[in-house]
Amino acid sequence: MALARNRRRERSVDYWPGFVDALSTLLLAIMFLLSVFVLAQFLLSREISGQDEVLNRLNSQINELTQLLALEQAVGQDAEDALANLRASLAQSEQEQSRLRELLSSNQGVSAEAEAQIGMLEGTLDDERQVSQRALNQVELLNQQISALRSQIAALEGALDVSEARDAEAQTQIADLGRRLNVALAQRVQELNRYRSDFFGRLREILSDRENIRIVGDRFVFQSEVLFPSGGAELNPEGIDQMGELATAVLELAREIPSDINWVLRVDGHTDNVPLSGTGRYVDNWELSSARATSVVKYLISQGVPAERLVAAGFGEFQPIAEGDSPEARATNRRIELKLTER
Repeated sequence: MALARNRRRERSVDYWPGFVDALSTLLLAIMFLLSVFVLAQFLLSREISGQDEVLNRLNSQINELTQLLALEQAVGQDAEDALANLRASLAQSEQEQSRLRELLSSNQGVSAEAEAQIGMLEGTLDDERQVSQRALNQVELLNQQISALRSQIAALEGALDVSEARDAEAQTQIADLGRRLNVALAQRVQELNRYRSDFFGRLREILSDRENIRIVGDRFVFQSEVLFPSGGAELNPEGIDQMGELATAVLELAREIPSDINWVLRVDGHTDNVPLSGTGRYVDNWELSSARATSVVKYLISQGVPAERLVAAGFGEFQPIAEGDSPEARATNRRIELKLTER
């Protein structure tokens, strides 16, 4: 019966080397996964820029590492269970050895058989001790790898926190730049409005005694009859006098406006809705309004106003300020408008 139990024990012990080989194979696979992970971590560390895509990838890696950690913890638990089984088997073998020694001391007639059994049990105990030691070493190695994985997960979480902090800081800086830009733009608008007010004030002083000049909103309006002959775009003598005074005011203002304000004086030509006869120099009111605006701009340039500070535009009859077809309404709509604005 002792031999039969010993054979069954020997057969049960044969499973552990296979189990250890399986653990070794799993360990190699885990080491390969760790190598892949280290390479991926190196590549990811170069790409972290605080953007949402990077944050998502870091979260995904943390999830994968957490799953791998859970797997290794399960393997470690299995190894610990196997170690406990080995220890139980070892204890049982030691009990059996003690029993046989007691039997040997009580019965010297069967000493040879008992010695043989004891020798077999001692060999079995040595094998089980070796298997137990290997299992202990593997459990220790698995614990070290689990600790390393936890450290890597903590490092990734730290990198994720840093990336989120950088992203929040960048958003704060963008918002601050936006506020500062709005303030700067508002200051530029206010500054230009101040110079526009100065410009209009000087024009009022120069041209205050002219009946056919008025202010409409933020524009100076000259009636075309004051500047041009009917159907023509060449400045008449009175128009030359008035544009000369205008050029003087523009030049004085240009010396005071800071160079970083990109201002222009826009000259807009407008006509009434009466079609041209077709026998004159201009085909339609588009050409006439554009030619009159260009004539004013060219004269101002000839008086020293920088060309890059002037803009000419023609609107024909399509921007009236007086409704109706009465002579008074048509006369009001035939005009040259001046507006100081930004480019």
